[in-house]
Amino acid sequence: MADKPSRALVLYGDGLARFIGPAQTHLHAFASQACCGFLALPNSPPSENEDMRTIRELAELLDSNEAYSNVDAKELFDDKPTVAERFMGMKAAIITNNSNLKSFGDKLGFTVLNWNDSFHNSQSASEFPSVASGLLRLLGFQEGKTLDASQFDLVFVHVGANGKINNHKDVELLNHLVGELVNFAQPGSDISSRLHMSVIMSYGTTLSDDHLKFLVPEPKNNGELSLLIPRQSYTMKGGKPRENIRQYCPMLLAQYQNAVTRKDMVKTFSFSDFFENGANLVIPADRFLHEVAFKLWKAPKYGA
Repeated sequence: MADKPSRALVLYGDGLARFIGPAQTHLHAFASQACCGFLALPNSPPSENEDMRTIRELAELLDSNEAYSNVDAKELFDDKPTVAERFMGMKAAIITNNSNLKSFGDKLGFTVLNWNDSFHNSQSASEFPSVASGLLRLLGFQEGKTLDASQFDLVFVHVGANGKINNHKDVELLNHLVGELVNFAQPGSDISSRLHMSVIMSYGTTLSDDHLKFLVPEPKNNGELSLLIPRQSYTMKGGKPRENIRQYCPMLLAQYQNAVTRKDMVKTFSFSDFFENGANLVIPADRFLHEVAFKLWKAPKYGA
């Protein structure tokens, strides 16, 4: 744990996990120094369309699935605590060009920003550093220094299949941003010890895929001792088993903060490498925001 509260940047590649290849060298380099694992999601409803999936999976990441289930019920949002009320005054922003996510984030108490707001002023692909520095500036990191005050404690960046800056889009956009952000937050810099950075990649709309299953089979035992085999923690909530967990195509999560996060043996940003060498294993997607808030000193304990 750091001796001062961190400030968090979350880059979320919505539906982009399948498009990561050898060319995304910055993503692979980030995973090689990060702590990697999976975020488990519930099964998709049978009648779900792409817009519904996009909102539902974001709702899981923000632990607001109840709000998603009643997204048209205005009175529910009026009664639901905002993100600041839930997490000790945490100032949070979400950056997206998706109109549905803008509306949903606003109702949850996030400040909603567009990609073309003031922090994004690049005119060519060579000016990616200005985008990265703009994101850091929202968190109070400027000219390599950490300011005493910041506009936000958490900035959540959503990039979907149509996310684009100039000639870069989708997974390549995230790849470039990760490279520039890591360059700004080199170990030993003032930023590196205070910036908690998460990169999340999801598979989007999915069908069952045996190659992307993360369930570890329980040992076969026909005796009475089989009842004593412990359940993995991601399968439990409030001391009760979770009945709806999709055991394939989880979100891929890599997290890094210099001298704070653990380093595992992962070398590439891929399902197989995370499965074999990741240290974070599996946590439910709806616990992600709680974990990040703990690093910001905005939650008393992970999962609380």
